[in-house]
Amino acid sequence: MSAVVEVSHLTKNFRSVTAVDDVSFTVEENMIYGLLGRNGAGKTTLMQLLTGQDFATRGDIRVFGENPVENAPVLQLVSFIKESQKYPDDFKPKHVLKSAPWFFPFWDADFAERLIDDFRLPLNRRIKKLSRGQLSSIGVIVGLASRAPLTFFDEPYLGLDAVARQIFYDRLLEDYGEHPRTVILSTHLIDEVSNLLEHVLVIDEGKIIVDQDADTLRGSATTVVGTRTAVDAFVADREVLHRDYVGGLASVTVGRLGQAERLEAADAGLELSPVSLQQLIVRKTNVSQKEFEQSA
Repeated sequence: MSAVVEVSHLTKNFRSVTAVDDVSFTVEENMIYGLLGRNGAGKTTLMQLLTGQDFATRGDIRVFGENPVENAPVLQLVSFIKESQKYPDDFKPKHVLKSAPWFFPFWDADFAERLIDDFRLPLNRRIKKLSRGQLSSIGVIVGLASRAPLTFFDEPYLGLDAVARQIFYDRLLEDYGEHPRTVILSTHLIDEVSNLLEHVLVIDEGKIIVDQDADTLRGSATTVVGTRTAVDAFVADREVLHRDYVGGLASVTVGRLGQAERLEAADAGLELSPVSLQQLIVRKTNVSQKEFEQSA
């Protein structure tokens, strides 16, 4: 596979705040990436840099081999859909969808029509009269129907209810299978998108702390539960991601366990349970599940 995005030692400062801190990574073509992290971790800033909407303080960005800033041939291959997407108040959804083909050369009008029906989007209602969910559906439709070779979704589906979000995930997977492209999803609803992701990037305080294949990452941690004495003895020489103690019981999340280690845990009377991708990211960013969801 060839690289769609190449980032080397990228830094973005806003006065005394470093939003992106010496970041380097590569995004390969025709894969679905998850860009994950807490609110304020640097996700949106990073995507704005990759889509040429802001200037880097230091470092190098290559999108399709070129600097994306003020580069029309590159930017017409990119779609960036965000949760806070703005439209003129006197616009109606039909105006947005009519103008979209001007910007996206791979636009599929038939697919857009299908999505309009799926999301029950009222085309003739003014933008300012739409609900948050209807506004979100406009962005989702544009992002999917544009079929841009590089598509960013910066949590535009937050306003959708659970049924509409599932429609989005289903349509994304279906169309990705027929028309492969590179998709980068930024979200805190990690459990919902877990099965879609092929590669995971986690950013925390402006730094990339995870850059790994999703399948490998899913099996990279296990929770060990049992008496505090037995658990502490078992994890003494292992990588510990998180500890919880309640009275004489302990629940400790550790790194990957081999078959021999699993047998050892069973012999010690310990219970082992898999760690979901969301739980793992929470552990990696050193916050509780509740804090992570509230921050996002």
